[in-house]
Amino acid sequence: MHQQVKRASRKIIVIGNGEIAVEPNIATVQLEVVTMDEQLSVAQQENAVTMNNVIQSLLRLGIPQENIKTVSYTISPRYDYIDGQQVFRGYEVSNAISVKITDIQQVGRVIDTAVENGANRVSNIQFTVEDAERYRQEAIVQALRNAQMKARTIATELQVQVEPHPVKILEEELGGQPVPLQSFARTDQVTTPIEGGQIVIAAKLRVQFQY
Repeated sequence: MHQQVKRASRKIIVIGNGEIAVEPNIATVQLEVVTMDEQLSVAQQENAVTMNNVIQSLLRLGIPQENIKTVSYTISPRYDYIDGQQVFRGYEVSNAISVKITDIQQVGRVIDTAVENGANRVSNIQFTVEDAERYRQEAIVQALRNAQMKARTIATELQVQVEPHPVKILEEELGGQPVPLQSFARTDQVTTPIEGGQIVIAAKLRVQFQY
């Protein structure tokens, strides 16, 4: 009798990459009011009045109340050092809010309006996209197609027949999300120019095929 020897399956493992570039449609910016006075109550009162002016100005621009959130409120004593001696300067009160802006074209105007009404620190401008998960799924599909193309190329070069369906798929961790291009610069124009650039949503798959 002839015994049939089963050939051990051999593997091709490839990395598939997929990227979707999308225009951001949501921006968040952190606006801060910082006040200082030798008397804590004075610094707090001045800060409260100024921040209220900032918030009211944003509401008048059409920013919904639910899109304005307090992210920090701190009170810190401040000192100078003169001839090695610690000299008390007063209390610094800082109140920071995060503002979600759903009209990207309004980012510069929001910043200018807040500054005109008393905000004296602007930071942490971030652009995101609504329904990011949908774009991530598209990137995964692209990554799988990329892996299949690589596997076919390798199989052709080796002159073997690779099975079309992968036997194992693992999603790889990405090192970090790309930072969208953005600028923030004061000019003589009517509105501070803020450019959101594009957001790249990426996926990376480790895919195993048999041949």
